Amino acid sequence: MEILDSFNPRIHGVLEHLHSCLATRQGLEESDESFITEVFSGCVQYTNIMKVVVDAFYADAGKTSLRVDRNVYTVLVYLALYRLDELGIAHFRKFVVSQETTKIHRFLSFLFNEENITTWMKDEWCQHYEHSYVQTNLVSPLLRWLPELNDLLAELGDKLANKQKQRRPKPVTEPKPFNLTKPRPRSVPMPEKIPKLKKLRPVPQTTYRAPVEGDVISQIRKENRRRAEEELIKSSNWQPACASAEKSDKTKRRMRQIIDDENSKLQFDKLKSQEMPSTMNGNIPIKLNAATIMREGVLFQKKEEEELKRLSEYEKGGRDASEFLKWQEATRKKDLEEKLAEIERRRLEGKLSYEEAILARQTMIKDNQKRVMEIKEETREMMQKHLEKRAKEGEEMRKLVEQTMMEHENTKEARRKLQEYKQKLVQEVSKESQELMRKALEEAEEEMRQRVALIAKIRAIESVPVIRFKHVDITESSGAGLLSEMSVAELRERLALLKIAEKEEEEEKRDSILKSKVEKDQLLMDTLETIAKHRAHKGKEAAVQLEQKKRQTKPEVKDAKLQELQERLEARKAERKKESEKLAVAPKKSSARRQKALQSEKAALEKMRWRELEETREKAAKLRGDGLASRNSAGVRPVTTLRNQRTTTRIAS
Repeated sequence: MEILDSFNPRIHGVLEHLHSCLATRQGLEESDESFITEVFSGCVQYTNIMKVVVDAFYADAGKTSLRVDRNVYTVLVYLALYRLDELGIAHFRKFVVSQETTKIHRFLSFLFNEENITTWMKDEWCQHYEHSYVQTNLVSPLLRWLPELNDLLAELGDKLANKQKQRRPKPVTEPKPFNLTKPRPRSVPMPEKIPKLKKLRPVPQTTYRAPVEGDVISQIRKENRRRAEEELIKSSNWQPACASAEKSDKTKRRMRQIIDDENSKLQFDKLKSQEMPSTMNGNIPIKLNAATIMREGVLFQKKEEEELKRLSEYEKGGRDASEFLKWQEATRKKDLEEKLAEIERRRLEGKLSYEEAILARQTMIKDNQKRVMEIKEETREMMQKHLEKRAKEGEEMRKLVEQTMMEHENTKEARRKLQEYKQKLVQEVSKESQELMRKALEEAEEEMRQRVALIAKIRAIESVPVIRFKHVDITESSGAGLLSEMSVAELRERLALLKIAEKEEEEEKRDSILKSKVEKDQLLMDTLETIAKHRAHKGKEAAVQLEQKKRQTKPEVKDAKLQELQERLEARKAERKKESEKLAVAPKKSSARRQKALQSEKAALEKMRWRELEETREKAAKLRGDGLASRNSAGVRPVTTLRNQRTTTRIAS
């Protein structure tokens, strides 16, 4: 680069300049000198080829590049075009890496662009050399090396983007067992003889039989129940009149009359449970603040000004806009009808899309059910394989644990010796630390004694009383020689005069404020009168508009497309209902059998309860026929009492 920088073809000759530059370079090997000579000679000989590429780079992509680097780019172009087959991609990479990455990447991206090489570069080179020479010696070798050169460009781009290459993973460290002496295997003890037990007696058959006492107890229970029923019937026949729980006819009649009176007060057919309060019927006065009144007054004032302006326009010959307003109202009505038709169409399309979405979801549910069954089958097979694999791994792990435990037993002795050595070191260190701690405590005690003595001296000095008293005369000045110097008495008199002046100024302000308030109240009253007039006029206009609005009818929307959408919607709904009925879950046979068994069990319990009630009634009738009960005592009440007494007797037994 330095030889090219200092070379001037008008002044120096090629060989003379080369020899003079090499003479200043001492210590170069013969191969290096020959390479420098060839590169320099080639750059001078093929200046036209190099100049085409370098000038185009500075005109297009290298506008911000330095002109000092021109010879660097020239050497790189020469090496890439003429010496790349001789050097190889590895040596060429060394030349590239020796320069700054940013500028080299920019230049090589421009140089090794296939489109540039096959288009304008080739045309420019053909202006200086023959087409066959350019194609054979320049373009073809460069295109042949282009994949390797693109890889080099990619490396430079990664370097600019601070991307790191992926490192090969290091091999995992494999643990090796300790080379310890294996213990001798334990001797297998002789098996002990298993003693033979004596033959036991068989279990007696009475264990599996029901005891006789249960039958005796059930007989006693039946007898007690029969006696309790007889006593209950006797007591119910001979009970006093006051013990009857039934109410008299007069009491029932009185209760029925009270219930009818209460029911007559109920009004379930009223429109409202409570009447509207009287305060809501009339116009409720609303208290307005000053800002609201002024704001509304300004609004009505603007409206009056607009009305006056409109009237003045009419006086000058302006036109009435009634025809335009009628046309505008008709146009708005037509737009409203079109808008309502569009809204109805969108609503029907939304419902139609909703029905289609439901059908699609039902189809998806069917597909998902099939997929779930397939996945369950695959999961079952994988779980079986996994369990077998886990069993094998568990067996291998058990063997490994047994082997490791045997190795750990040999390391216990080494650990014990290491523990003893550490204990000795700890004892020696603890003795030295105790000695240092004792010396530090003695020094701290001496320093504390000195501090206590110094604090006692300071407190003794502070305890001596100091007399601080000075007589002050308020009629005298301080005597400092200032311009506005005065005594305290004079200062008080001046403050009193200032207070009187402030009070007079405050009275004047109060009077002015009161005057402004009166003027403001008068303005508010005038504004309120104007607002009341405008509101009354506005209320009349609103009533007229309301009557006109009530007379108007809602426009009906008629469209053939809407009818067609409605028919399609009905068809989709019918199809969706059919699919829903198909997808309905049918009851399983097991659940149907369970339901039938529960119904039969319920019917059996109901039948048994009625049979028990009939038996009780038959027993009561039989006892009455024998003379133990009378005909007048038969009714619903004794049966109910009998049922309660039966429960009590059962608990007692």
